[in-house]
Amino acid sequence: MMKKQAKIIEIINYLEQLYPNATCELNYSKDYELLLAVMLSAQTTDVRVNMVTSILFDKYPSLETLANANVEDIMNIIKPIGTYRKKSKNIIDISNSLLENYNGRVPNSRKYLESLPGVGRKTTNVILSILYNEPVLAVDTHVKRVSVRLGLAKENDDVLIIEQKLTKILPKEKINKLHHQLIFFGRYHCKARKPNCNNCALTNICQYFKTNKNSSL
Repeated sequence: MMKKQAKIIEIINYLEQLYPNATCELNYSKDYELLLAVMLSAQTTDVRVNMVTSILFDKYPSLETLANANVEDIMNIIKPIGTYRKKSKNIIDISNSLLENYNGRVPNSRKYLESLPGVGRKTTNVILSILYNEPVLAVDTHVKRVSVRLGLAKENDDVLIIEQKLTKILPKEKINKLHHQLIFFGRYHCKARKPNCNNCALTNICQYFKTNKNSSL
């Protein structure tokens, strides 16, 4: 147990050293804008989402205007991101639902959020973490990869199992920030291809490095 705790502390300290100011990289100024941006970020990058939402939220500056928007126009705006047809309809449906059920506010309700089109557990966790400071984290491809490589999860674990494992072993008061730090680490350092192992302080506990240290990384 002590050895495992020491490992967790080592990871936390290193992530804090690398990314002391890690936060959500999606641009938003209103709670519903964050919800829509996270929904749009599925199967694409935050950079691309920020490109389209800067246009979308400027042209439709309120939930009311989004709820009554022409779906074809939204399609044209968000076309650069994946599955834009379905996501365009989701934008309108989510906007209408928020107006009808919560007076335009994004509620602290997992059940409601997960009932929205295009919004699953991962998106809901991001919203609850950022808007309501709930100690939850979303397991995306970056978090999963880093968790497996550092021996915090197994290769065949699904995202829910990984979420449960991380929530159990990480300090509750640090989970929100660690969520972003793990994403940053996977996105910019421990990348899927050509991870920066030569400049990493965690190679002593990294399963990936132990397996690949004699090969060309």
